[in-house]
Parts: sequence; structure tokens; C-alpha cells
Amino acid sequence: MKQMRFARLLLVALVGTAAFGAAANVATVPPAGDPVWGGELRFAIHAEPKTWDPLMTADDASDAVRILTNGFLVRLNRKTQKYEPDVAESWKVSENGKKISFHLRAGVAFSDGTPLTAEDVMDTVRRAINPALHSPIGDVLRSAGDGLLVDSPGAGQVAITFPATVANPVGLLDSLPILSAKSPLKEKAGLGPFELAEYKAGAYVLLKRNPRYWKTGAGGRRLPYFDAVHLDIQTNHDIELQRFRKGEIHLMESIDAESIPRLNSDMGTQAAVDLGPAFENEMLWFNEKPDAPIADYKKAWFQSRNFRRAVAESIHLDDIVKLVYQGRATVAAGIVSRANQFWLKQGLAPHAFDVASARKRLGLDGFKVSGGALTDKGGHPVEFSLVTSSGGKTRTRIAALLQDDLAKIGIKLNIVPLDFPSLLERIARTANYEAALLGLVNEDVDPVGGSNVWLSHAPQHMWNPNQKQPATAWEAEIDMLIVEQASTADQKKRKAAFDRVQQIVWDEVPVIHLVNRNALVAISPRLRNVQPAVLNPHVFWNAESLYLAAEKKP
Repeated sequence: MKQMRFARLLLVALVGTAAFGAAANVATVPPAGDPVWGGELRFAIHAEPKTWDPLMTADDASDAVRILTNGFLVRLNRKTQKYEPDVAESWKVSENGKKISFHLRAGVAFSDGTPLTAEDVMDTVRRAINPALHSPIGDVLRSAGDGLLVDSPGAGQVAITFPATVANPVGLLDSLPILSAKSPLKEKAGLGPFELAEYKAGAYVLLKRNPRYWKTGAGGRRLPYFDAVHLDIQTNHDIELQRFRKGEIHLMESIDAESIPRLNSDMGTQAAVDLGPAFENEMLWFNEKPDAPIADYKKAWFQSRNFRRAVAESIHLDDIVKLVYQGRATVAAGIVSRANQFWLKQGLAPHAFDVASARKRLGLDGFKVSGGALTDKGGHPVEFSLVTSSGGKTRTRIAALLQDDLAKIGIKLNIVPLDFPSLLERIARTANYEAALLGLVNEDVDPVGGSNVWLSHAPQHMWNPNQKQPATAWEAEIDMLIVEQASTADQKKRKAAFDRVQQIVWDEVPVIHLVNRNALVAISPRLRNVQPAVLNPHVFWNAESLYLAAEKKP
């Protein structure tokens, strides 16, 4: 994986005294044509999974396994962007959004045969919200404050009561995998269409068909259609692309813009698809963690708003769109993608490319240019390293453009491409880095899912995570606003609060947002029942209903 993650999001808040979800015909997935049972779905993940615990996933590889092997109370249909029942057959939101009650589907069992009960749901929720666990999903569940309660008013029933009104209680739960409280396999016993069969480090993760999966397909047979999913661990995107061309893998969740015409020409079909603007940001940030093992004078640079704003104003964003994405991206204005028109703060524009303004801001902090090189007030040359992901061309090309732009104001930027395990080690564990270039993935469109990024105490608050108290007054204000917008059913108040969050982030620039790329995917012409979507995951989100059409005979 090359991306940090939101937990998720959604446009319409399902709150009120009588909001219901129905199970109408969800259990049967209508096939496209005559479905073919069996075979193996193959695609690549770009790093080793970091965890098998689905409550702790924060990387793409682990998240792919989480999605394919787990069941959820509700599920966001990535195509329609509407919530659908999953292992809960219905739900009701009451008490003005403070309470959500679920009726569990009867006869559902985990992959090892352990029956699903209300106790499993209650145990999962309690474990997720335990602050000691530092679960990204738990951070989102606690966004309305401490004091969440969960109980079972009857057999097969679960009620979750939040400490305050929650804007989108259903959306808070669509990424919560339900784990067994009694299975000896613990988190490896799942409710999803597949279960873990084999893992070979550096090579692959093999998932096999879960014979106890509750959904049915053609003829009333239990889904999934595939017998297995083979996740190749492949860090090199060129090799991944070659394997797709040869038919050795069946989909690619992300491709470079330059690959689209080439793929469609070579394969004689619309195998490569531009789904349009995605809910994703490419971004740059500086390490502001006080105990990071970097020089104090560099920390002073990174903690300066003038320095961060100067860097933002020195980057020619239009060049990134044109030269890296060939126009299949848009310049980012802030933390919300331009595709998300409801939540995007109207009138918020990208930081203008303005070298003169950048130099003026640097001068206010005592920086000077001598012999073409920028130095700080202590005489230190301004030079820092930028860590980013290796294995693909996109980020290395962006980094090269950043290097050229910053050189024009006297800053020396050293590019450090790393494989994902090394990148994660530096960013999430040792804090041994100076600046990072990565992407932020939105799995939903409502800001309530971003709590695990924007709250100062959150582990994914990338520039300075896990703060015991907000390090700055503006971070304290963001904390207050995030809780405020997550704790009301009034959409106008929510919008006003989140508009203010966007403005603060734009003003303070803890993160320099670069571009919102289009969702570019590759899909085998043989893969059926595909419903590609701009939300992540783009292609395999409905893996239980996918199948391969029989190969045409010559």
C-alpha cells in the first residue's frame, strides 16, 4: 500500500426517530448472464499485510483482507453510495440519532461454524472503542465523545447508544467488522465471503471460499462464485501491469494515466477505465512530532506556519496535473476532494503558485538566500528529505517536480523512495523522517469518517499523532469542531463546522494538498458482475458476486 486511510464517510445522514434499513432481496445477487462457479480471482496488493486483526487495519493490504474475509452490520454499496443490510437484516435509528438498534440475520455463522450472536457484536464494539487498543475504527466510533454503550434488548438484537446525537450513526458502523467472541480462531474466524487459507511472506496471501457465507447467488447456492482469491504481493507496478496484460491477474485498483490508451490498444477492449474524480488526495506533510529523532532547528522550520505556507506557494500544482497525470486529476483545494461537492467549502481555492510571496514569508522567519541556497537565521542550509513509496512512477515523478520547484527558492530536497514496510516503520513507529509524500483515501464521503485523521489524539493525525493534549490552539479548535459536526443531526450546523475545519487546515497548512486524482482502474474483459465505483475499493468491493466468464475458444 502507498496510502494512509480514512475510516470512511457518506453524503446523507440517516438520523431521526424512524430511519430504517430493509433487507429486501439483498441476499440474492442477480448474475449478469450465466454465472460460472469456481476458479480463482487474482489481483495484486502492494505490500505485506501489517495485521490480521481487522480492527487495526490502516494499510491497503490489510484492508483488502479485512474487506474480503469479514462481515459487517451494514455495508456501503460503493456504486450507489447507499447503505445496505449485511449481517444485520434491519436497523432503526432513534432518540434523535443517539441510538441505533439492529436485528441480526438468523442462521448466520462464522467461517469456523461458530454461530453469530448479539454477544459477538457487543464484544466487537467494546473492544474497538477501548482507547488502549488504538483502533482506527474505534477512533471514529468515539468521535461523538466517550460513554458509548452497547447492550442486547433481546435475542438477535443489539442496541448501540452514543453519548450524544450522532450525525450518521449507520455510517459509523459500515467499516466495523464483526468478530467472534467465542471462536478459538479469534479474529481469523470471519463472516465474509472468503477466509484466510495461506500466507507466504513476500509472495502471496491465499483466501479460500467461506462455505458458510450467508449470501446466495444463482440457483440458491451460497456465494461467492470464486473458490479462492489469490492476492499477489507485488511492489512493482510495471510487473503488475505486465501480468494484467497476460491475463495472470484480473483487476488493478489503480493504474497510471499513461497506461490507459496503451492497455486499451493492446487488449482490444475497454480494459482500462477512467471512473472520474475520486475521493482521494495526494499530499505532502512535515514531521512535527516533538520527540522525532531529527534536528531541533528542522523541527522549528516544520512547526512554522510561514515555512509551510512558503513551501505550498512554491509548488506548481498545474504541472503535476499535466505532466504526471496527463490531465486525469484536479488541483486540490484542501482536505475534501472537488468530487465531493456537498462537503467541499465553497470558494476555497488551492494555494496560489507565488514564489515572491513564498520568499516574503520565509524572510519573516529570518531565512535568507545566499549563493542560491536558502539558510535559516542560525545559518543552517535548508535541506530535508522526503520519504515516499517506491514501486510506482507516479509519486517519484511528483517528488521530482517538487524537488525542482523548491530548488527555485533555495531549498534542497532529497527524495527517499522506500518499500512500504520501511515507510510504515518510519512514519508510524519510529517517526524517523522529515517530510512525507503519500495519499489519503476516503472510503466514504461524509466527514464523520475522517475523525481518525483530524483529531489530535488520533494515531493517523499524520504530522503529530497521538497527542495527549492538542499541541496548538488551532488543533484544539479542530478537535472541538470535529466532535461538534459529528454530534448533531442539523446538516447546516455540520456543514458550517466542517467548513471551518477546512479553512483552518488551509490557513495552517499542516498538510499540503496537491491533487485529487481520477480513479483509474483496469478490469479483465472476462470478469463479470463488476460494478466499478469512485469510492474505495473501486473494483473488488463486491467480490462475492464476481466471476470469470468462460474463455472463448479460438
